[in-house]
Amino acid sequence: MKEDFMQAASDNVNSVKRSERRPAAGEAARAFTLIELLVVISIIGVLAALIIGGVGKAKEMQYKQVARGEINALATAMDNYKSKFGFYPPSNKNPSNKGVNPPYDPLMLPPLYYELSGVTITDNGVYYTTLDGATKIKIADYQAAYKLEGVVNCTQGTDMDSIQAQNFLPGLKANQINAFVTNGIVRTTALVTSVGGPDENYKPLGGTSSGLNPFRYNSLNPTNNPGSYDLWVDLSIKGRTNRISNWSHQPQIVN
Repeated sequence: MKEDFMQAASDNVNSVKRSERRPAAGEAARAFTLIELLVVISIIGVLAALIIGGVGKAKEMQYKQVARGEINALATAMDNYKSKFGFYPPSNKNPSNKGVNPPYDPLMLPPLYYELSGVTITDNGVYYTTLDGATKIKIADYQAAYKLEGVVNCTQGTDMDSIQAQNFLPGLKANQINAFVTNGIVRTTALVTSVGGPDENYKPLGGTSSGLNPFRYNSLNPTNNPGSYDLWVDLSIKGRTNRISNWSHQPQIVN
């Protein structure tokens, strides 16, 4: 009797062990092989690379689209300026203003900010102050920097025949302008693109000007739009210079 009980217990233990070794319904009958694991890892790596690359391309496209939108906004402002005054804003006439390759001298940048924002003469005839009151510059500094007699879009006089300045850039944001200061005095203020370099190592104004990328402008002797004006900005993206301009709908890759 005792022997029968022991045999039955042994049979039950063996039956449990055999059931533990058998895979349950729906479970894999075997583990992944090393090759299969490597294939899965490779697929995941390819998908990750595609996703990261896609994000990078989308960011590059965003930089270019923002700069293009800012170029278009400036072009609209200049068309409105021409409707009022009969000509486009003047260019910097400083003979040292090559206007092509960085690093640019801040004092050689175009006077677009003042012409499109509009100014009044303040401080007993010493300063130009923009209509929004955000910036002012000594009239003498303006004339020295740009080799121009003064700002055309400037309020002068109070009678019916007087010139009333107009702000053609009412939606201008703080990150679209930069004031260049020497010894606490604003020497000039320029329009810059809000996307910056975008590369941090691209410093068109030299020194520590990371993030400051000015718009370039030529109405004195434009080479791409004769009789009108050339307006452009160069974006450095992954070491490649993309020129966004008013004479080409597509960015141009330049040296």
